[in-house]
Amino acid sequence: MMPGNHHPEEYRIASLVFYSFVFAVGLLVNATALWVFSCTTKKRTTITVYMMNVALLDIIFIFSLPFRIIYHAKEMWPFGDTFCRIISAFTVFYPAIALWLLTFISVDRFMAICQPKHVKELKNTKKAVLACIGIWVMTLATTSPLLFLQSDPDKALNFTTCIKMLDIIHLKEVNTLNFSRLIFFFLIPLFIMMGCYLVIIYNFIRGKTSKLKPKAKERSIRIIVTLIAQVLVCFVPFHVCFAFLMLQDEDTTYSPWAAFTTFLMNLSTCLDVILYYIVSKQFQARVISVILYRNYLRSVRRKSFRTGSVRSLSNMNSEMI
Repeated sequence: MMPGNHHPEEYRIASLVFYSFVFAVGLLVNATALWVFSCTTKKRTTITVYMMNVALLDIIFIFSLPFRIIYHAKEMWPFGDTFCRIISAFTVFYPAIALWLLTFISVDRFMAICQPKHVKELKNTKKAVLACIGIWVMTLATTSPLLFLQSDPDKALNFTTCIKMLDIIHLKEVNTLNFSRLIFFFLIPLFIMMGCYLVIIYNFIRGKTSKLKPKAKERSIRIIVTLIAQVLVCFVPFHVCFAFLMLQDEDTTYSPWAAFTTFLMNLSTCLDVILYYIVSKQFQARVISVILYRNYLRSVRRKSFRTGSVRSLSNMNSEMI
């Protein structure tokens, strides 16, 4: 345990393992997705625009993970206070914009299933681009005040620690802003998604669905189920924990619940692969080709090993004769 940091050693080791895994898997998955959606997709729709933004957001967040890994490995922060503040703000920035992007995808599927008159709007990528730009700008604007907080738990140790990156407890200084952000960046998108899903379920029960092909309708249902699971697992626990910590009067410096829910929130960067796989045939083809190529290499190696064994055995027999 490093001086001035009240986080247990088990947390440090778990963070090293977890963030290394998320960095390796998340970077591979999201870089592939961004390449597929931006370079190989011929017909872009609103949902491909949203997916590009999800992949880009994940990659930006993933690039902050090596600094966390170095911090846990060296047990000190060598990058200075300013960079610590930036990385700390990412912890709040990422789930805020991610939830709105998932909301846009939910509304997109709602339009596809329940509003057949407006299906043409799903091909209007300009509106999707404007919506994404708007949410990026708004999230940046509401996150930037976190860079200028007066209370700093790292000041006592001359900024050789980055406790504020690990704990969201120090954000109590701006509780009014935090609760406003919880409403706009968590509750509102959550209620919109719930509303979309309830209406979709109601239309399915009453048989009032659009004239989508069965495969397209099935894909939309899979997207909705994936989004629900991802939001419930990765984002709801983090925001509920965040709200409770803001209400607490105790001056604690470590919360196991906060650490666990932050891990779950980070895991979203890897779970997006399920969404990519469902949405894009090109992404499916890419994944399948990689798997087939690996199986091909394994079969070649096995054959070469077997032929090598047979040859060595024949050589031994010839020498004995």
